[in-house]
Amino acid sequence: MNSALLLGIAKKHLMTKVKQTLIAALGVTFGIGSYITLVSFMTGLNEMLDNLILNQTPHIHIYNEIEPSKKQPIASYSDFEAALNVVHSVKPKFSQTKIHNALPLLEKLNEDKRVRGALPQLNTQLFYISGPIELSGNLKGIDIMNEVSLFNFGDYIIGGSAKDLENNSSGIFLGSGVAEKMSLKIGDRVQVSTVKGGIFPLKVVGIYQSGVADLDDIQSYANITTVQRILGVPNNYITDINVKLHNIEEAPGMAKSVASQNKLKAVDIATANAQFETGTAIRNLITYAVSVTLLIVAGFGIYNILNMLIYEKMNDIAILKATGFSGKDVQFIFLSQAMIIGIAGGLLGLLIGFLLSTIIDGIPFETDALPTITTYPVHFDIWYYIIGFSFALVSTFFAGYLPSLKARKIDPVEIIRGQ
Repeated sequence: MNSALLLGIAKKHLMTKVKQTLIAALGVTFGIGSYITLVSFMTGLNEMLDNLILNQTPHIHIYNEIEPSKKQPIASYSDFEAALNVVHSVKPKFSQTKIHNALPLLEKLNEDKRVRGALPQLNTQLFYISGPIELSGNLKGIDIMNEVSLFNFGDYIIGGSAKDLENNSSGIFLGSGVAEKMSLKIGDRVQVSTVKGGIFPLKVVGIYQSGVADLDDIQSYANITTVQRILGVPNNYITDINVKLHNIEEAPGMAKSVASQNKLKAVDIATANAQFETGTAIRNLITYAVSVTLLIVAGFGIYNILNMLIYEKMNDIAILKATGFSGKDVQFIFLSQAMIIGIAGGLLGLLIGFLLSTIIDGIPFETDALPTITTYPVHFDIWYYIIGFSFALVSTFFAGYLPSLKARKIDPVEIIRGQ
C-alpha cells in the first residue's frame, strides 16, 4: 500500500468537492469552538460563584455554642428514674461565648501538618452611631494580614488597604452597606456602642464589600486587640477560630475530632455549604452535558457528509478497484478524508474557541455584589483544548469509519454493469 499515493487521492477527492469539504470542516470547527467557549465561560462563572462563598468560608469553624444543659437537675434524683420527666422553659446554662484555652488550641492547630493556618476571631454585637443615626450590627476582631493571606480578605476591600487597619489601633473597616446608610467615608469618625453601654470612637480606614448585601449592611472589622479593648476583655478572649486546611476533603473528619476532644462546636465547610455544593454540582453537570452534545452533533454532521460523498464517488471507487486498488486501500482513502477534515476543522476550532473566550474575557462586567470582578469570568485551561481536539479526531474517525467500511465492500462489477 502506497500511503503517499492514497493520501494524494484522498486530497484530490476533497478538493473536487470544496463546498462539501468546507461544510464538513466548519461543522467540526464550530462544534469544537462552541465547546471550548462554552466550557471556558461556564467553568469560569462557576469558579467565580464558588470563590465568592468559599474564599470567605473557613474549612472548619470552631466556636463555643451556648445551649441548654443536656442533663437537668431532676435527672440526678433516683426517685424519678422510672418516671416520665417533663421540664418546661429550659434555659441555656450560664456560659461565656469565649473559647476556653483558645491560645493553646490555636497553637496545637497550627502545628498540625494538615492545617494551612488557624486564625482567631472575636465577634460581638454593637451599635454604630454617627450623629443622629444609630444602627445595630456586628463587629469582628481579626488578624488582618493573615486574613488577607488565607481567606483572600483583600479581594473584597473597595476602599483603603489591609495595612491601614493593621497600623491603626483605633481603625475600623465598615461594610459597604453600613458606610452608605450612615454616609461615612474613609477618614470619617464613627462611634460604636456595646450592649453594655460603653461608647468608643473609631476611625474609618477602609470599606469592605463581601458581595452579600445582608452581610454588608451590618458587618464591620477591626484588629482583634481593638475589639478586646472595646469589650474590656483579656487578650486570650477569643470567640471563634477559623481553620484553613491543605486538603479540604479532610475537613469533616477533623471537625468531628476537634469538637469531641475540646467539647466545642466545629462545623466543616461541607456541612455549612451543603446546598451550595449541590448547586455547583448541578451547574457543572449541565455545562458538560451541553458541551458533549455540541461535539456529538458535529460528529453526526461529518458522518452525513462523508456518507453522501461516498455515494457520489461510486464510479471513482469502481475505477480504483478495477485498476488494482484493494478494498483496504479504498477504506484508507475515505478514512484519511475524514481525519483530514477532523484535523483541519479541529485546529481551526481551537483557534475560534480561544478567540471567542478572549473576547468574552474582555467584556466589561460590573456589579455591586462583586466589586473585584470587572469583566466576565473565563477559565482558560489547556485541558479543554486537548479534550476538544482529541474529540474532533475521535469523532471524525468514527464518523468516517462506517462510510469507509461501506466503500471497502463495494463491488466494482456491479457498479460498472449498472452504468
